[in-house]
Amino acid sequence: MKKTLTTYDIAHELLDDKNANWSRAGAFALAEWLEELEESTGEDLDLDVVAIRCDFSESESLEDWAEGHTGKSDFWQDLGIDLDGDEDDEEKEELIRSYIDDHGQLIEFDGGVIVSCF
Repeated sequence: MKKTLTTYDIAHELLDDKNANWSRAGAFALAEWLEELEESTGEDLDLDVVAIRCDFSESESLEDWAEGHTGKSDFWQDLGIDLDGDEDDEEKEELIRSYIDDHGQLIEFDGGVIVSCF
């Protein structure tokens, strides 16, 4: 027996997970991403909020994610990114975005980012 969930249902389940710290906007972005994944693969997914909590993390920005991922405020070398000193903020964000795309999944939304753990 299966129950089809709406975007709201999925986000609500994510927000009800007391061991996770999803923002409302993050939960809805993740719910929409999961629905798109289901559509693109053609496979029904089972909603496992514990697995999702373990597999994804939410941060306020790409740089916040990188700092948390490496445990260092000067994370560039740990990510294998060489800066020449001429990069502006947008270029730095694109370098982090590219790193994440090479290693996992990135979900960007108004108010933050969600990244798969790798």
